[in-house]
Amino acid sequence: MEAKELRTKSAAELADELVKLRKEQFALRMQRATGQAPKPDQFGKVRRNIARVKTVLREVSVDATQAATGGVRKK
Repeated sequence: MEAKELRTKSAAELADELVKLRKEQFALRMQRATGQAPKPDQFGKVRRNIARVKTVLREVSVDATQAATGGVRKK
């Protein structure tokens, strides 16, 4: 999943995607703990996808704040 694709989604869709990825991360950790070795690279891929979603959510939040304040930053 690319950040470009994520930027086209709404904040609610991004939040849903984040929940889905966190559940997937939890499932991978449980598989590893029970001895069912998933592909080792899956852990990193899921972690990076979570970071991408959180980054885009933050961008959306900052854009909304700047739009509400007229582009003025509070100190």
